[in-house]
Amino acid sequence: MAAESRGTTNEAIDVTTGANGSSAALTPEEREWLDHRFESWVETYKKSMLTPITLSLVAKHQPAEISTVAEAVTAATGWQITERGLYRTIKRLQDSGFLVSTAADAPRTGAKRKLLSITALGAGYLTGIRGNLVEVPGG
Repeated sequence: MAAESRGTTNEAIDVTTGANGSSAALTPEEREWLDHRFESWVETYKKSMLTPITLSLVAKHQPAEISTVAEAVTAATGWQITERGLYRTIKRLQDSGFLVSTAADAPRTGAKRKLLSITALGAGYLTGIRGNLVEVPGG
C-alpha cells in the first residue's frame, strides 16, 4: 500500500492505492490500527532525532541558552517539545560529553543562566549522524 502523510503533524494517513494499484478501502478498525502505528512511529522518530537536532542548533547558536534551543527546535521542526524532554536530552548529551554548559549572569537581573556549547566530541558525533542519515525514497 502507498500511504501519504500531510505535513509533520499527527494527521490521519491518506491511503490512496493498494499494492496492485487498485483503490484501497480501510475498515474503521484498520484505520484506527494504522493511525496508532503511525503516531507511535512519529513519537519514536521525534525522540531519536532530538539528539542531532539539539546538537546542530547548539552548534549554530552557541553559546546558546536552553530557551533559545527550545524555540529553535520548534521553528526548525514544527514540533512542540516539553521542557522536561528537552532538559532530559540536554542532560544526556552533557553526561556523554557532547555538550558543556557554563553559568552566566542574565542581563538586567543578574540571575544565573546556563549557556550551552558543543564539544569537539559532540561535533564528531553529529558529523557521524549526518553521514548516516537517509531519505525515504519517493514513490
